[in-house]
Amino acid sequence: MPYLSEIRRSKVVDPAGAEIGRLLDVAVIPKDQFPAVQWAILRGPDGERIVRWADLERTGGQYRLKATAVPPAAGELPPEALRLGRDLLDKQIVDTHGAKVVRVNDLQLEDKGGQLLLVGADVGLRGILRQIGGERAAERIAGIIGRKLPRGTIPWHLVEPLESKQQNVRLTLPHQKLALLHPADIADIVEEMTADERRVVFDELDVETAAETLGEVDPEMQAAIMGDLDEERAADILEEMDPDEAVDLLQDLSEEKREELIELMEEEEGADVEELLAHDENSAGGIMTTDFLALPRDLTAGQAIDRLRELQPDPALVYYLYVVDADGRLDGNISLRDLVVAPPETPLATIMNPNVLRVDAATNKEDVASLIAKYDLLALPVIDADRRLIGSVTVDDVVDLMMPRGWKKRSGRHSAR
Repeated sequence: MPYLSEIRRSKVVDPAGAEIGRLLDVAVIPKDQFPAVQWAILRGPDGERIVRWADLERTGGQYRLKATAVPPAAGELPPEALRLGRDLLDKQIVDTHGAKVVRVNDLQLEDKGGQLLLVGADVGLRGILRQIGGERAAERIAGIIGRKLPRGTIPWHLVEPLESKQQNVRLTLPHQKLALLHPADIADIVEEMTADERRVVFDELDVETAAETLGEVDPEMQAAIMGDLDEERAADILEEMDPDEAVDLLQDLSEEKREELIELMEEEEGADVEELLAHDENSAGGIMTTDFLALPRDLTAGQAIDRLRELQPDPALVYYLYVVDADGRLDGNISLRDLVVAPPETPLATIMNPNVLRVDAATNKEDVASLIAKYDLLALPVIDADRRLIGSVTVDDVVDLMMPRGWKKRSGRHSAR
């Protein structure tokens, strides 16, 4: 199974055997799972010339131009063509299995039925040694000491080029496979990209995945990413984020940029964000989320379940279901279990817990954290001066308070591997 480093600089001769140049590079159209080499780029006395790969045949350690071949010609490859040596060798790719950025040290090819296919990227030590002609010597030394030289090849079907304005494909990335990764893994990947590459990724991800990924990115980088994105796109992503996470991000932007993005957000989401920004960031109001479920107390258990079916809430919102009166004042809460087992005609006011613990929006955030920890709560409702329910502080918010900003996400994603 040949490698690019083994065929580059091979002699290329005409049908009569006269040397016409050296094999400088090969090119593919990266659309198939294992794309076929379609062109050879030769370097001769008069510069680079292009020949169809099908017009070459391997004879010994060199390539011969077939008698029926079209003569090599100067010219340009199609814009979608990928030159393996120039565009990939010694550049970086994403290992989507390990969710990390690695360097391409060589490219693995396979001759299948006379067709040369690109089948993998060698990212290990062997690739480096092969480029300098030291692989076999290293294998012998490793054998003497009873070791094996490790292989590190990523199958090509896990790799796909990411275009760059500089036409220098530093990073290869499977767009359609990227969205299948966990947002935390995508975050690990984009944190190793350049600003231009990050922008491309966040432009191409669906908005929900982009929002989840941005929430996992290092906080110091979040603001930079938002600043690089088109404002409409940035506003769309903010709308998909939890309001409290969106507020955390916006607080790292300039006041002018913050106002521009809020103005572009949908009215309801923008209002939620502005409401949170109005609170002291060290208070319950400053760390709460405005995503919660409040059910009118005059509903029956059956009507409440119908309401949940209609709303289809996020699973995290059904830890506690809050019960409010006609003016939005907090009257109690009810668990999903109690709601489901109650007879459908039972009024919520009958089965709710009226002694729900609550805090005022101005309560210090450390006091909120203490209450959640003391009573082992998953969430704590936040009320205003008129006892109206305005938000909820979740246990995740408390974890954020107990750890340095960004440490929780990073430690969690690495321990999960």
